[in-house]
Amino acid sequence: MSTVDSLRFTTAGSVDDGKSTLIGRLLYDTKSMLEDQLLSIKNTTARRGGKGMDLSLLTDGLSAEREQGITIDVAYRYFATLKRRFIIADTPGHEQYTRNMVTGASTADLSLILIDASKGLQTQSRRHAIIASLLGIAHVVVVVVNKIDLVDYSREVFESIRKDFIAFARTLNFARVDFIPVSALDGDMVVDRGGHLNWYQGATLLELLETTKAAEVAAGDFRFPVQLVARTKFGGKSEFRGYMGRIESGCVSVGDRIAVLPSGLEATVQDIVTLDGSLKTAAAPQSVTLLLDTQIDVSRGDLFAHIGDSPTVTNQITANLSWMSAQPMDASFAIPGRYLIKHTTQTVRVVLEGIDYRLDVNSLERETGLTTFKLNDIGRVRLKTLRPLMVDAYRANRATGSFILIDEVTNQTVAAGMIMGEGGDE
Repeated sequence: MSTVDSLRFTTAGSVDDGKSTLIGRLLYDTKSMLEDQLLSIKNTTARRGGKGMDLSLLTDGLSAEREQGITIDVAYRYFATLKRRFIIADTPGHEQYTRNMVTGASTADLSLILIDASKGLQTQSRRHAIIASLLGIAHVVVVVVNKIDLVDYSREVFESIRKDFIAFARTLNFARVDFIPVSALDGDMVVDRGGHLNWYQGATLLELLETTKAAEVAAGDFRFPVQLVARTKFGGKSEFRGYMGRIESGCVSVGDRIAVLPSGLEATVQDIVTLDGSLKTAAAPQSVTLLLDTQIDVSRGDLFAHIGDSPTVTNQITANLSWMSAQPMDASFAIPGRYLIKHTTQTVRVVLEGIDYRLDVNSLERETGLTTFKLNDIGRVRLKTLRPLMVDAYRANRATGSFILIDEVTNQTVAAGMIMGEGGDE
């Protein structure tokens, strides 16, 4: 199994589009469930007056979710085939829990956007598609037209929904979108092809999941945010200062020349230390301790990068923002000290300099002249931080291109942001 790679994917869509049932079907038909799980689901289904097994119960883990029949929290599930391991984030469809969808999709390689064949493209499905685009899941999005059994497995309905989504998403920069008609309830085109969709000649959902290229975490320029500075003994060294953290992208080798940001000081990597001993080379997402050949001033929140491949050092940020708090963003955002921005290992105060626009999730039109954001609003903002941050465009590097905003009064996360590149036209 050592040669089998992993794929992280998320499910998204509107309420009752069948996300949990689809994941349950994947787990059931790939025989990824234990006997006691199956028995529990059968008993719960019978107790609620149903027949057979309600596969959605496999992922609806909270008691409130089972009572209401909806997903509230992000449910992570794991399964494997002979070709690949999978990590699934089953995210909520209800508008109230859009912030949880942002959380589940932020590390995904692929997004499954479900659409109920009997209802067509809904507002929340549009919102989730926009979020998938903003979160950089642009290389592959799978639109699953679920509940095709409710419209007699109609090819015409499938093609109509396909055209509607293509027309809506033409400005979302998706490099690839696949469309699959499925019946999660009966299992058609999920793992097995079934006997009702002979007009569809494409891959099943599982076949597509097994062949989609996963993100290469070691790709990209070397980025190493410093989490901790420790002075102790490392390997064969005595009394040496080491810089601990996780390599977020790229790789580093002993002898590499690096820049320490934001100061711009330069040094050579002298040793790469782990619990298992020293390494010659390390790559993302390894957690390591780096030793340098010279004593320089480095603190938590600083960042190491190869000379010539450094991120931008700035306190002026333009970003796409998803507002996740029931408390609207208002003029208090312009008061220094109210909000904090957490970026990699650094947390600093931040103020709002302006709102460029808010996206209308139905038309994708940009609404300008606004002074506030409400729960689930998505748009472009300009921020100013008290201290400089070391940033990349989000599409180039998720780790150094993303951040969260924290209300210092309540200590609640109120927004997630994706940093734009120079010019802000991504």
